[in-house]
Amino acid sequence: MKVLLTTPYYPPHIGGIEIHTANIARGMREKGYEVEVVTATGSDERVNVKVTTIPCLPIPYSPIPLKFPDVEGDVYHSHIPSPFFARAVMKKNYRPHIITYHNDVVVPDRVDGKPIPDFVSRWIEKTNDELVRPILDDADVIIATTRSYAETSPVLKDYLDKVEIIPNAIRVQDFLPGKDAGARDGIVLYAGRLVEYKGLPILIRAMKNIPARLVVLGEGEDKIRFEERAKKMGVKVEFRGNVSDNELKEWMRRARVLVLPTQSRLEAFGIVLLEAMACNTPVIASNIPGVEEIARNGGLIFEDEEELVQNITRVLEDDALATKLGRRGRCVVEQKYNWESVLDKIETLYKIK
Repeated sequence: MKVLLTTPYYPPHIGGIEIHTANIARGMREKGYEVEVVTATGSDERVNVKVTTIPCLPIPYSPIPLKFPDVEGDVYHSHIPSPFFARAVMKKNYRPHIITYHNDVVVPDRVDGKPIPDFVSRWIEKTNDELVRPILDDADVIIATTRSYAETSPVLKDYLDKVEIIPNAIRVQDFLPGKDAGARDGIVLYAGRLVEYKGLPILIRAMKNIPARLVVLGEGEDKIRFEERAKKMGVKVEFRGNVSDNELKEWMRRARVLVLPTQSRLEAFGIVLLEAMACNTPVIASNIPGVEEIARNGGLIFEDEEELVQNITRVLEDDALATKLGRRGRCVVEQKYNWESVLDKIETLYKIK
């Protein structure tokens, strides 16, 4: 059986969808399937995954294929929100066609520090909607990563009759549990892109009156603005930039809590929550669809800045609570969010379709 995966970008290009697609490709190849990935950029010499790169118009975040290859497969699996590769599969009437819908397209209020006019946001979101809906109409099945996100999506809520819930996952065995809370450093950890929609400003404000270290891992176009904002407010933040996978895991094992403060639907799941939970590290996240569904398994959720302060304080001061949340998170990740069980669900879907 041959699986044909399409994705705008593929590793070593960095991004959540890229990593997700690569894990599917490698996992299905290890199961004995022939796998080919069609993408704008990337390569993969591991486990004999064939990666076919094609020329594209280099539209940021949404490359447009100039010519899609004639490729035979027994099942075609595309990944959006970037719609153009999935659209090319639809145009060629390749079937069965499975779509993983990772998140809605919501234009942030500010990009690279510059406000985005409302009419521009509306035009982008409307155009995306017009492109995506015919693809979803034509798809044989749509994968969403959580039920709460699918049911609240302005797009997916119209396709619930053919939505299957298959979550994101991690390789749990790659993450060693950290010590119980009482033996950990008083570190509040953020790990992710340094862009406005990820919500780091609300976390920086929350830390103003909390006697703990805030450590920020990652890079992004808003990093300098975040550094200046923290300095102006008198909040001590350690911006450590990008770190290796091993360093990230070590920080997660040391941290008392990891916070995912984004309040945008661009964040539909939060794989970083799974990674922290696998390290026995409690998590705190915004009460938004998808994200809250994951965070509740091993942590707390918040509605506003005041509740965020309260939750961070609780986890920092209560060793028993922090230890309980951390252990519960690890247990749930082992049971529900490991790649072995997720790949089994995807394989079952491939065989049915």
